[in-house]
Amino acid sequence: MATNQNDEFIREVDEEYRRDQLAKVWARYNGLIIAVVALVVIGVGGWRYWEHMQETRAQAAAARYEEALKLSGDSKAQEADAALEALAKQGDTGYSLLARFRLAAERGQQNAEAGAAAYDALANDTGVAPLWRDLAKLRAAWLRVDSADQARIRQTLEPMAVPGNAWRHSARELLGLSGLKAGDMDYAGRWFDQMAADRETPPSLRQRLAIYTALVAGGPVQVTQ
Repeated sequence: MATNQNDEFIREVDEEYRRDQLAKVWARYNGLIIAVVALVVIGVGGWRYWEHMQETRAQAAAARYEEALKLSGDSKAQEADAALEALAKQGDTGYSLLARFRLAAERGQQNAEAGAAAYDALANDTGVAPLWRDLAKLRAAWLRVDSADQARIRQTLEPMAVPGNAWRHSARELLGLSGLKAGDMDYAGRWFDQMAADRETPPSLRQRLAIYTALVAGGPVQVTQ
């Protein structure tokens, strides 16, 4: 019994000591503690407000983008372009980037070189992530495949045709096509072979690959006069 009483007394003394120490700390640093707590509360509140504003802006941008697509679908090209251009200038949402790509595509339908130039602007914009800059290069090359120097297309696309690159499948297809157009069947076959060997080549591309390989096997087209 005496041992239990001693243990209880020790605990009470220990708790009293801790309370006394906390009181001294509070008396000495209460202003600092209150300031830190206030900063934490303000910081959390500010972060929540920023998240809310970002979500609100993204929702508004999404609505504007959908409206621009609707205008385009309704054959209101000028209104659609104006809406997309306005959204493209709002550079703090992902929809501004989508708008720039859409504008380039729309212009490419009207004039291939104008569309390619719009994609060039995206590809040269260091504020755009490298993944999307590469996509812009690829889209520009597609628009120029019938008119541009094939060496220029190859210089642009060969770095993207390597294993692991997100756009390698499309880059290889276009490089193979550049070989076909130039009558360079060895070059074309090289890229079509890589497409065939890549297990991740999309099924739709494999269907086209059968046509490409048949063209390579047939050799260059002989033009007779």
